[in-house]
Amino acid sequence: MVDIKNNYPFELDSFQRDAIHAVEKNHSVLVSAPTGAGKTVIAEYVMTKCLKEGKGVIYTAPIKALSNQKFREFTILFPDKVGIVTGDVNINPNAPLVIMTTEIFRNRLLESKQPFQDYSWIIFDEIHYLDDMERGTVWEESLIFLPHHMRILGLSATIPNVDDFAHWLEEIYPHPIEVIKEVERPVPLHFFFQCRGKITDQLNTLKKLGYSRRKASLLTDDDESQQNRPLSLIKHLLKSGRIPCIYFAFSRKRCEYLAERACRFDFLSEDEHSKVLDTYDRLADHFGVTGSERSDSLRKLVKNGIAYHHAGLHPMLKEIIEQLFSNKMVKMIFTTETFALGINMPARTVVIDEMRKKYGRFFRSIKTRDFFQMAGRSGRRGIDKEGFVYGRVNPAEVTFQEIQNIVNSKPEPINSRFNASYGTILNLYEAFGEELFHVYQLSFHHFMAKSNSRKAQVRQMRSKLNILKQLEYIKDHQLTPKGHFAKKMYGYELTLAELYATGVLEELTPFQLGILALAVVYEPRPGRGKPKLSKDLKFLHTLTSKVVHTLHKHEKNRDINPLSKRFYYDMTTSIIAWMKEVPFEKIIEAIKDDEGEVIRYYRMSIQVLREMLEIALSKELKGKIYKAIQLINRDVIDAENQLRLAAEETIDDQLPEDLPQDTHIG
Repeated sequence: MVDIKNNYPFELDSFQRDAIHAVEKNHSVLVSAPTGAGKTVIAEYVMTKCLKEGKGVIYTAPIKALSNQKFREFTILFPDKVGIVTGDVNINPNAPLVIMTTEIFRNRLLESKQPFQDYSWIIFDEIHYLDDMERGTVWEESLIFLPHHMRILGLSATIPNVDDFAHWLEEIYPHPIEVIKEVERPVPLHFFFQCRGKITDQLNTLKKLGYSRRKASLLTDDDESQQNRPLSLIKHLLKSGRIPCIYFAFSRKRCEYLAERACRFDFLSEDEHSKVLDTYDRLADHFGVTGSERSDSLRKLVKNGIAYHHAGLHPMLKEIIEQLFSNKMVKMIFTTETFALGINMPARTVVIDEMRKKYGRFFRSIKTRDFFQMAGRSGRRGIDKEGFVYGRVNPAEVTFQEIQNIVNSKPEPINSRFNASYGTILNLYEAFGEELFHVYQLSFHHFMAKSNSRKAQVRQMRSKLNILKQLEYIKDHQLTPKGHFAKKMYGYELTLAELYATGVLEELTPFQLGILALAVVYEPRPGRGKPKLSKDLKFLHTLTSKVVHTLHKHEKNRDINPLSKRFYYDMTTSIIAWMKEVPFEKIIEAIKDDEGEVIRYYRMSIQVLREMLEIALSKELKGKIYKAIQLINRDVIDAENQLRLAAEETIDDQLPEDLPQDTHIG
C-alpha cells in the first residue's frame, strides 16, 4: 500500500480509508460525499499508486478551467509526470498521468481499437455530471465503452441513487464496484436566510418574516427589494467576522454590479492594500493584461479586497483573481456558479443571491444538488470550525415549501441523458454494423428507463442511422468518405460533412475556414439582431443555411431532437479583424461580447479546425486549415501558452507566515 498519510496535516476520515482499501483490492470505486469532504485525497492516492507501479492514469473533469487548475496542482505533486489534452491545450499527451476533458476521452475510446492500453485507472471527477442535459451522454458513453482492463474512480457530490448507478456498472463491467458513502462534512455548515431585511437561521422564523398574510399584504415587490439589501448582509458578515466570502449570483452583470456596490466597504488593512496592488500589478504585467478597461476596474476593486469572477472575464484576469482569493488577498468574491464546480477555493462563508435560477428557458427554485454544491464551498478544513451559508429569500419568487425542499430534501438522483450523436452512431456502425443497437442495452438509460422510454430511445438511434444511410454517410454496409469525415466531428457532424462532401471546404480560403469554424460553434444570446454581412459572407451564409435547412427537413420528418447545429455569423467581423492582426483590445472595444466569451469561441473554432486535421484530407486543404489555425491561435487566444504562463507565476510562496494555507483537499 502506498503511504500518503504523511502528506496531509490531518487524520484520514473513515470514508477515505475505506475507498483506499477498495483501490488496494483493485476494485473500481464510486465515492458519494458532500462538497468539501475530501474526495481529492482518494484521487491523489490512485495517482500515487499508479505512478509508483509504473502504470498510467487518466483524470477527467467536466470543465476546462478545472482541468487547467488540476494540471497545475498535479504538476507540483508529480513533477515531469503530468500531461493535459483538452482540445485547445495539448501538453505532454503521452505522460503517465494525463488530464483530459471527458469529450476527448470518449472520442478516443470510440476511435481506437485498443485504447489506453498503458493506463490502468480512470478518475471521473464530478461524475454526477452524467445528469447534465447537454453533455451528460458523453459521461455515459465513456463508461459504456471503457476498456475492461481499466478501473474506475468516480467522485461525486451526494447521489441518492448511487447504488443503482453502481448496479448498472456491475452489469456492464466485469470487475467489482464498491460504493463509498459519506454524509458528514469535516466542517459542518450553519444555514441562515436573509428575508425582508432580517437574518435568521430558523425556518419557522423565516416563515413568519416572509410568508405571513399580514406581511405579504403590507409589502410590495419594490419594498421587498429595498429592505432585503445585499449590502446590509455584507455589513453583517463583516461585523460577525465571517469573511472571506464567496457570493454566488446567477448573471455576469449581477456579479459586477454587486462588486461595485460592495466597494464602499474595505476588507483590507493598510499593509494589505499596498501588498495586493503590488501583486495584482505584477501578475497583470506577467500575463499581459495591464491597461485594459476591465483590468483597471478590477484593480480598483482588488484594492479593497473585492473582486468578481465569471466566464466573460479574460482567462488571465480570472487566473489573477483566483490566485489573490486563494491566498487571502481578496476577501469577497462575487461569482457565477461555475466557481462551485470543483475549483478548490473554499471560504468561511457562502452567500447565494437568490433561491431560484434559470434552467433551460425557464426559472425555477434552485435544485437541492446545486444549492449544496455552492454551499459546500464554505468552511475551510483545518481553519474553520464551521462554514456559514446565507440564502437570500424573496417571497415573491419562491414559496416557503420550495425553500424547505431545497434545504431539507435529498439531492436529486442522477438521470441518464443518453442521446447517441451521429458521430457515435457512425463509430458504432463501423465496429458493429447493424448490431449497434445492442450497445444501447449497456446504457444507464436502458438500465433505469421503462419500456416506452427504451423504445423511444431506440427509435431515435434508428432514425439517425436511417438519415445517415439516406444521405450516403453509409453505403453498402460501409462508411463512405463523408461518413469517415463526420465520425470525427462530434457535435457538428452533418453540417460540416455536407460541406466537405460537396467540395466547398476545398474552395475556401484560410480566412473563410476560420470564419466557418467560428460560425458553427457560436451560440448567440437571446435578443441579438441579425449581423450585417458583406457580399462574400452572404454567399457563405446562404450556402450553409441551405445545408442546415435540408438537414433539418430530414430530421424533423424523423422526429430527431435536438436538430443539427445552425451556423451563426454574429462574430464574423471580429474574427476577420483578429486574423488581420488587429489588437485584441480594439476588437473588444468595437463589439458587444465579453472578452472571455470571445476568447472561448475563438478557441472552440481552433478545436474544430484541429479535429479536421485528423481526417484524411487533401494536402492543399490541410495546408489551408493549418494557416487558419495560425491566424487565430496567437497571443491571448493561445491557451497552451497561457497555461504555461500560469504555471510559471504563482504567489503561494509569498504568503505571510501568519496566514494559514488551506490543506490540499478537494
